[in-house]
Amino acid sequence: MINIQRTLITTAKILSACFNPFYLPIVGLILLFTLSYMSMMTWAYKLNVLILVYIFTIFLPTLLIYYYRRYQGWNLMELGLKERRIVPYIISIVCYFACYYIMILMRIPRFMGNILVAALLIQMICALINIWWKISTHSAAIGGVTGALIAFSIIFGFNPVWWLSLSLIVAGLVGTSRMVLRQHSLSQVVVGYLLGIVIAFYTLLFYAF
Repeated sequence: MINIQRTLITTAKILSACFNPFYLPIVGLILLFTLSYMSMMTWAYKLNVLILVYIFTIFLPTLLIYYYRRYQGWNLMELGLKERRIVPYIISIVCYFACYYIMILMRIPRFMGNILVAALLIQMICALINIWWKISTHSAAIGGVTGALIAFSIIFGFNPVWWLSLSLIVAGLVGTSRMVLRQHSLSQVVVGYLLGIVIAFYTLLFYAF
């Protein structure tokens, strides 16, 4: 029984790490480069955009939050407490703003920047909700991917069934992992997921037309 529990907790930690909320913009861009006319762009251009977004939405926030946690002397579980999540939210929001601003300066197509806008809105709204109630940003990020898929299917006219099926499976695994680690309740996971879907869907659809 103890070995099963340890395996379950280890698997949950791996899933939480692999599907970090910071990965939402990268996943959105990969979907955009795969499912839209932007697939015709050169690999060099797409790689440059992905590297830029990686630096500002994954590398820098992760690094800064890590040093903030070390400075405070907290472990990951302690950092997950509701009252301690504000500074990590602020760090990630600032990094996202910086990335979006640089994308504007580099004249990167607006539709790519819209993915950053959707991710930024999800982060900001989750940060506001977190003041009163702890919401799952992991689930919100996966919900953002689902919402982006639905929006892209309408904008570019493709069948999203297989992609949506995959995103639903991942959402279930990630949500379960957050509950196994006792970071969130079922309601926090479900609300986060639905919030991510709504924000990403309407943001991408609104800016597309």
